[in-house]
Amino acid sequence: MVAGAVLIASVAVAVLFFSKSAQPYDRSFDTRVTNPAYRADGPVVLFGEGHLNIHTSTEDYKPFADLLRADGYTLRVSQQPLTAPALVGVSVLILAAARGANDANDAAAYSEAEGDVVEAWVRGGGSLLLVTDHWPFGAAASSLARRFDVTLGAGLVQDEAHDDPARGDSHLVFSEDNGLLRDHPILHGRSEAERVRRVLTFTGSSVQGPSGAVPFLALSDTATERPPGPPRVERDGGDVRVSMEYGAPASAAGRAQGLALEVQAGRVVVLGEAGMLRAQRERDGTLVGMNVPGYDNRQLALNIMHWLSRVV
Repeated sequence: MVAGAVLIASVAVAVLFFSKSAQPYDRSFDTRVTNPAYRADGPVVLFGEGHLNIHTSTEDYKPFADLLRADGYTLRVSQQPLTAPALVGVSVLILAAARGANDANDAAAYSEAEGDVVEAWVRGGGSLLLVTDHWPFGAAASSLARRFDVTLGAGLVQDEAHDDPARGDSHLVFSEDNGLLRDHPILHGRSEAERVRRVLTFTGSSVQGPSGAVPFLALSDTATERPPGPPRVERDGGDVRVSMEYGAPASAAGRAQGLALEVQAGRVVVLGEAGMLRAQRERDGTLVGMNVPGYDNRQLALNIMHWLSRVV
C-alpha cells in the first residue's frame, strides 16, 4: 500500500489522492538489531529516490532505512538519474514505488539509458531490490523489470481465501500453514530464530518471473487481479486527484508478490507490494507493515537484504 495516497478500493473503483505530505510512520517501531549482519563498515546500500518515489529513506521508508543501518549497512541516497558512476561501490540498489512523470504517474519511470545501466550493473554482480505496488506503480516500473524477464501486474490483487479477515481481501497472508511461503534462503534466514513463517501484504499487484526465479511469496490458485481502466485526472492546486475503475478480475494463479532470481553474477528481488516493508501508524491507529503483531515482515525485510548482500 502506498503512502502519500489515499486508496479507496471497492471491488470496482479506486481513487488515488496524491498530496505533498507523507503518511506518518510509527516512531515507536524498534529498529534495533540484536545480531547485526555487519558490525561496522557494512556494504553500501543506495536508495534511488530520483523518480517521484512515494517511499523514501527519510519519510515513509525511514523505519526500513533505520533497520538497515542498525544491521550494519552503509546507506546512501540519490535523487538523480541512475548512472554507472553512481553505482560504483554500491552492493544493493533499492528502487521503491517510483512513478512516471505524466499526470496519472503510470508512464515509464526509468529511461532506457537508466535501464541499460541497471541491467549491466546487476549482470556484473550488483543486487537490486525493486519494489512496486498497485496501479500506477507496476506500470511505471514495468520496463525496468522486463530487463530481467520479470512481468509486473498493473492492477490490484485480491484473494478471499487467503486474506486477513479484519482488513479485507486485498490484504494477503502468506504462511507456512497455507503453503504460500515457498522454499528459499530468504525465508530461512541465518538461523531458526530468523525463519519467516507468516507475512502480510497490503493491497498490491502481482509479479511473474522467468524459469529459475523463486516466488517466495506465491499467490494461490484462488487469487485474482483486477486490471486498471483509463485514469481520470483532476488537479487542485499542488495536489492531483486520480480516479480509475478496475476491470473484471482475472486469475493470478502462478504469479507472486515476492520473487527472487539470480541474473548472471547478480541478484534481484521484486516485490509487488510496498507496504510490507513499512512501519506505518495510520491516523486512526491502524498499523501497516513491519510493526503489525503476529507477522514476520520485519524479519523478512532483513532476510531480503541478507540474501541480496550474500549473507545467506
